[in-house]
Amino acid sequence: MTAVGYQHYLDIASSRDVPTFKRRIEEFAQRLEFPLFSATLVVEKPAANPTIVALHNAPEAFSDAAFNVEAAARDPIVQRVKTASAPIVYDQSVYVGHAAGDLWEEQAPHGYHTGIAMALHLSGGRHFIFGVDRPDPLPANPDNLIRMMADLQLLAVFAQETAVRLLMPQCASEEPIPSLSAREQEILKWTLAGKSNHTIGQLLHISLSTVNYHLRTAMGKLGASTKHQAAARANALGLL
Repeated sequence: MTAVGYQHYLDIASSRDVPTFKRRIEEFAQRLEFPLFSATLVVEKPAANPTIVALHNAPEAFSDAAFNVEAAARDPIVQRVKTASAPIVYDQSVYVGHAAGDLWEEQAPHGYHTGIAMALHLSGGRHFIFGVDRPDPLPANPDNLIRMMADLQLLAVFAQETAVRLLMPQCASEEPIPSLSAREQEILKWTLAGKSNHTIGQLLHISLSTVNYHLRTAMGKLGASTKHQAAARANALGLL
């Protein structure tokens, strides 16, 4: 597994077009030894069918089957990720346990043996579903597995706002852009640069509690559940 640096996350967040965004996600996933990925943005609106846009690198021979509606209705991972708040790890045993072993048998020849899927449930009826797959088992070393999961979760945080911006700009523009104070912008800029809350306090000559206060306020304005999500969204909205 190749090391992932903070610049790799920033590259995802700063992608200016869809081909670049796709290439950078694919390269990031490959660093973690996952040759396959899928990133799906779902936007739900009252009295209307949800809008779904998917970005993936599924093999051409499996592309249609990978996004078959009937198969998705039986797929245990697709169903669980709709409401899950934590990453889902899966392999053949999960599919067999949910009487869907035939789905695993269909996808396995194309490299979909073992995977990790997660969803970020955002404001405005938006959901970002991200998954990676590989032909080999996950690392047996618990520390390596935890690091891998953390890297993928942070990748999803940085990718979701870029997905909204590039895949569905019309949806992003429908929501009012929040107003951030100068201090909130400063703190989010340093957060985006990878600085800890303690370091940010030292740089701005303010207390740690003050940094935390402004971060909580900014997160509330941006509808974000983490500081990294808030920084990524503020950057995507042009607020930083």
